[in-house]
Parts: sequence; structure tokens; C-alpha cells
Amino acid sequence: MANSIKVRANVKSGVTVVKTLINHPMETGMRKDKKTDKMIPAHFIQEVTCEHNGKNVLTAQWGTAVSKNPYLSFKFTGANAGDSLKVSWVDNQGQSDSIESKIK
Repeated sequence: MANSIKVRANVKSGVTVVKTLINHPMETGMRKDKKTDKMIPAHFIQEVTCEHNGKNVLTAQWGTAVSKNPYLSFKFTGANAGDSLKVSWVDNQGQSDSIESKIK
């Protein structure tokens, strides 16, 4: 799922605001396909992580209750403009993706 993550990070007054949008189906395993009348298998993100200059600043454990194409926003301190930021996810089917960006 290459390029499934969009990220923006801006620092202001020492606080970095990170906004992400992840393209993922987030299937619960509880829905039926209307055409085939078969259950759609569960396919959801289990873990999202964010690293600032190689140091973990966020780990989120997700499950089936998170909506399709989830949006995640969070804040942290200690970053400067130009620092490296890496956002990654892993789902229950072993797929993963990550993106690296610079903080503005």
C-alpha cells in the first residue's frame, strides 16, 4: 500500500502539531459483500507509530472501531523546523507503510 499516508507537521512556540490521513479500508470482518453475500474479511490497522529524529513520540493501538481512511492528529514538544518525522502503520494482514517528512 505504498503512499497510503499523507502527513503535515508544523512547529509553533515549541509545540509540533502532526496531522495524518491514512488511506486504508479498515474492514471489521462483520460486513457482508452485497454482491456475493459473503462476509468481508477483517482488514484493519493494528498499530500506528511516529518517530521524531528516530525517537518514538507516539504509539497507537487500533482495532476494528476506527473508520475507513482514518485521520490522526496529535501534538508533541521538543522538535524544531527541519527535523525528521516518520509515520508508520502495520495492519492485521501484515501489510505496512511508512512515510518520512520534515517538520515545517
